[in-house]
Amino acid sequence: MKIVIEGMRSGECIQRVRRALEQVQGLQIREVRLGSAVVDGDAKQQAAALDAIEKAGFQPHISA
Repeated sequence: MKIVIEGMRSGECIQRVRRALEQVQGLQIREVRLGSAVVDGDAKQQAAALDAIEKAGFQPHISA
């Protein structure tokens, strides 16, 4: 699943998102870049990933 993430502006933001995603048990993080992330997981893990990114202070949206 590709997630578009609004509000990321620096390398520190990338690290904050990565740390947030690492807290989601069972989620496979394929890539975190400025403005997006690519992860693999079931529906529950994907929902938890969006929640974790939001709690880290960013606005996540699933890319179509």
